[in-house]
Amino acid sequence: MIKVDDLKKYYGPHEAVRGVSFEVAEGEIFGFLGPNGAGKTSTVHMLCTLLTPTGGDATVNGYDVVRQRSHVKRSIGVVFQEATLDEYLTAEQNLKLHYIAYGQPKAEWKKRSDDVLALVDLGSRRKDRVRTFSGGMKRRLEVARGLIHRPKVLFLDEPTLGLDPQSRRRVWEYLEDLRTTEHLTIFLTTHYMDEAEKCDNIAIIDEGRILTVNTPRNLKDGLGGDVITLITDDNEQAARMIEETYKKTPLLLNGSVAFSVTRGEQFLPEFVRTFPGNLVSVGVRQPTLDEVFLSFTGRAIRDE
Repeated sequence: MIKVDDLKKYYGPHEAVRGVSFEVAEGEIFGFLGPNGAGKTSTVHMLCTLLTPTGGDATVNGYDVVRQRSHVKRSIGVVFQEATLDEYLTAEQNLKLHYIAYGQPKAEWKKRSDDVLALVDLGSRRKDRVRTFSGGMKRRLEVARGLIHRPKVLFLDEPTLGLDPQSRRRVWEYLEDLRTTEHLTIFLTTHYMDEAEKCDNIAIIDEGRILTVNTPRNLKDGLGGDVITLITDDNEQAARMIEETYKKTPLLLNGSVAFSVTRGEQFLPEFVRTFPGNLVSVGVRQPTLDEVFLSFTGRAIRDE
């Protein structure tokens, strides 16, 4: 459904996107995981024809994003990171403007608007002005607007940024239903690890380059087993000791030391018994995508 080959975007001397390549299958939820400024939004804007690439090639639904822009636009729905609803119009009026702009048949308007509003649980608020909506309701309406013209691909740029946990959960409930009800391909950018977990495949992007593409499970398995996490009186000294004694490469993150081992539950008792320093806390768990990102970039994902 999406094919990208060596795509680049430069703003003068600044290289925002430095030759990214990946593919997204039909019906897939594909995630771009990376911090702000990593090149996620610039890549999405090129795929949506809002930016012209500096180099490389990309197709969406079989159409070239440079030479066949109008075909690409008709194939996609977009939910931008910034709010773009007209808050002085009603929910229904916002949808209708979008529906007419895409040249959709008048005869199907009523059924289509009923369907998308029901999908995002806003049918009872269709006549209400958007300025009376909560942040979560506005985000759900933007998703409905992106679906009103029956796109093949839905692009979501940080779809739950700034929402409270309950609203984020509800938005994701609707998104996960879309793949079944609408047979939709979903491409999202995020820096939330729990959202990345929901994707079929994830591309980790940082400083304009894709570092790896894989399933969440395979990415975590690639770290090499369980994660031992400990806090000591001197974490830097503990990290040096672990590297020298166990030949592991520990990571310092959020005031703790973490490193991977196989069969962590068997490793931990002996480690605690022989540790030479003062252990404040120690535990074992399965790896998270935070550690995956850290292992590829050498730093934690940031929320700026």
